[in-house]
Formats: sequence, structure tokens, C-alpha cells
Amino acid sequence: MTDIKSMTFFELENYIESLGEKKFRAKQLYDWMHKKLARNFDEMSNIPKNLKQKIKDDAGMCSVKEVAHLTSDIDGTEKFIFELYDGSIIESVLMRYKHGNSVCISSQAGCRMGCRFCASTIGGLTRCLEPSEMLDQIYHIQHETGERVSNVVVMGTGEPFDNFDHLIRFLDLLTNEKGLHISQRNITVSTCGIVPKIYELAEKKLQITLAISLHAPNDEMRKELMPIANKYSIQEIMDACDAYVAATNRRITFEYSLVKGVNDQPEHARMLIQLLRGKLCHVNLIPVNPIEERDYQQSTKESIYEFQHLLEKQHIRATVRREMGRDIQAACGQLRKRYIEKKGV
Repeated sequence: MTDIKSMTFFELENYIESLGEKKFRAKQLYDWMHKKLARNFDEMSNIPKNLKQKIKDDAGMCSVKEVAHLTSDIDGTEKFIFELYDGSIIESVLMRYKHGNSVCISSQAGCRMGCRFCASTIGGLTRCLEPSEMLDQIYHIQHETGERVSNVVVMGTGEPFDNFDHLIRFLDLLTNEKGLHISQRNITVSTCGIVPKIYELAEKKLQITLAISLHAPNDEMRKELMPIANKYSIQEIMDACDAYVAATNRRITFEYSLVKGVNDQPEHARMLIQLLRGKLCHVNLIPVNPIEERDYQQSTKESIYEFQHLLEKQHIRATVRREMGRDIQAACGQLRKRYIEKKGV
């Protein structure tokens, strides 16, 4: 199926002309999809019925369907479970901060990376998302809440760089002045470290924030937590990150999930300091979210803040991620997994 919501503005103009229609109809359609956030063709009041039918006969417009929606009693975080046109299930999270609303979206239905502390990877990869399916998570949440989304994090279910071409198109559509026009600087994309794609992203010289899921200070420990470490070493990742910083002058964020007794000791902090010293970076320390299938436990508060103190003492900026939506299983993949099990999808 040809998906018009994944088309760039110029592609949509060419498509509309190929149907024998006037070019201005493309702007009307684009506005309905990417500014007014229309959920279907019926909402597009100034589009002729015959044009709508032409598009329906020849193409379509992918929209996600909300099947579950939970709100945290603790902090107001909202978690959405969406069903795609083929029955695949994904999840998104809305987090409200003083600086604006942030939405964490999925880039794949499932994941094949196999990181041991993440519920998203249990069950493997179903498929990659279309650019429109990535966009529509944001569109649906903004449409339903009536609140502007100002920040987007591609850190939900899936590995974004395993869906690289669709990710780049999604970023183009999201930041385009004819759509929501979210600033590149307000977008973060997280990867477990697919080195060739880091270099490819660097060449595009975007102003997004690149986040690297590091989670260990050496290769041996990382291989135990993340299968991708068997393919790309930490040094290869660091070299790619240096190239990204040189090309974009953007600070890298290193994600580090702290697992009790595994990677949270002072000696681990000292190894991380040696690895990151002198780099334009920021470390995001994440108290790991326990999941049923793994025996990992969250580090103590004392261990977490000692780890942070050791980094900052050596002038490596580090923050501890604020836990949000814990009572609604807001960590990556948790609620999606529970929903799939319950429904037998």
C-alpha cells in the first residue's frame, strides 16, 4: 500500500498531479495530516469526495489505533498502547516536564537486539515501523490531549538504527516547517551502538541529540548485557561518537542502566571515567527497571548517587534519570508485553 502520510511534501505534490488533480490539493492534504492531525479522510472537509476516493482506491493513510491508555497516579505520566493496521502492537509514553511535554515513541514492533535488561526485546522483532506510524504516535497523543508536544525521544520499543531509512524520513517530516515543525534540537534518538549508522547519521549533520546505550564500562561486561557488543567494541563506538561530535558539534548522551552488583560499583565508575574523559558528553544514569524474565535488581540509592558523584568529581556531567510512570509500567516494553500476553496477540 502507498502511504501518503509517509510522503514528503514534494512527493505528495507529484502524487496528486499523477492522479490528474491540481497541485494545491497536496498542500491541503499535507495540512490535514501534519498540522490539523486528521485521523481519517472524513475529517478533511475541503477535500473533494472524488479525490478522497481516488486516494483510497490507490493508496491509504496509516493511523495508529489506541487500544489501551493508562495514567500514573504518581506523576501524571501517560502510557499508550497502539495497534497498527496489521495487528502489531507498539507503545508510547507522554511525560510532562516544566520545559514542555515529551513523547517517547517506538520505532519497531518488538526488537531483535536482545539487551538483557529490556522487556522490548522479549519475543523478538515483529517488523519495522513506517515513518507515518512513528509520526502518528505523536500526532495521536497531541490530538487526544490537546497539548503541544515539544520534545520527542525515539527510545521506546525497537532499535531506531535497525530502521534507519524510515527514521531519517520520520525526522524530516517531524521537523518540516509545513508540519509540526519540532526543532531538531528537541529530538533525541537512542541506539545500542550500530557503528556504521552512527557514521551515516554524522554525515547528515543533523542537530538532534544522539544517545548511546552504553550500560557497561568495558567490552566483557557489555557482552553479558548486550549482544550487539559481540559485533561492535566500545572503542569502535567511541570512535564513531568522536566523528559524530566533529561533524555536528553536538554533545553525546551516554545511557548507563545501573544494575545492582553488576555494573554499579566504584571501580565501574572509574573505568567509565577513563573511557569518557575529555569527550563532549553527558551521562544519563538509569536505575534499571526490574522485569519478571530477568533477575536484575535496581541499584541502591546510595550506589547510584556515589556513582554520579565519582563521575562529576572528574568533570563528567552526570544526571540520574527521574523515574516516571512506574505504577503503570512505563519502562520500555513492559506494558506492551503485558497487553500482548493478555490479549494473546
